[in-house]
Amino acid sequence: MNITLRVWRQKGADDKGKMVTYGMEDVSRDMSFLEMLDVLNEQLTLTGEEPIAFDHDCREGICGACGVVINGITHGPDVTTTCQLHMRSFEDGAVIDVEPWRAGAFPVVKDLVVDRSAFDRIIQAGGFISAPTGSAPDAHAVPVPKKDADHAFDAATCIGCGACVAACPNGSGMLFTAAKITHLGLLPQGQPERDSRVIDMVNQHDHEGFGGCTNIGECTAACPKEIPLDTISRLNHDLLSALAKGEV
Repeated sequence: MNITLRVWRQKGADDKGKMVTYGMEDVSRDMSFLEMLDVLNEQLTLTGEEPIAFDHDCREGICGACGVVINGITHGPDVTTTCQLHMRSFEDGAVIDVEPWRAGAFPVVKDLVVDRSAFDRIIQAGGFISAPTGSAPDAHAVPVPKKDADHAFDAATCIGCGACVAACPNGSGMLFTAAKITHLGLLPQGQPERDSRVIDMVNQHDHEGFGGCTNIGECTAACPKEIPLDTISRLNHDLLSALAKGEV
């Protein structure tokens, strides 16, 4: 298949970026989207041009590092990570726009690479528990109701890719923050810091410059792990409860 790529190119954070057009021929439908970018970068290198910078790591849909906006959709037309998107999802002759995440809290570093360290700082603000270290306890040592365990596991599947932020019209990171708060808040081990955790992490979220959540729902629609919107409701419940207790 033949495709036309229009890729965002930006030399650095302080430079002005622009869309640059590249034509590609004989692209295999079985290629992943990142493999296609690899082939393009090989061609650019051979012609003496600067290869396109983009994030990637595991390429197994686990780490979330590969996020880009494809034709205006985070991670592309399929509900998956960019590395798991394949070229068979596009038609022969397609024109494909590739851009970085667009959010004030995710500044562009170069080309398609953005700085997502704001997520790390949200986790650092309260994403830990004071559980004893050492050998792992028996699985049945701390009983957890199945309903809570299921909801905690669903929240824990968040890979921190940032698709929720890029898809949100407000640039909010509330789905990510809610997932990190919820999966600890539902478990017995997360109870000692439950109140302080939610306040500290929400405050850090706001401090990083993420927008406010207005429950539009674009975040969960774009989430490759399909984290449900009611995760944010759980965050709001914990936050209001903590504030009512005077945990500030």
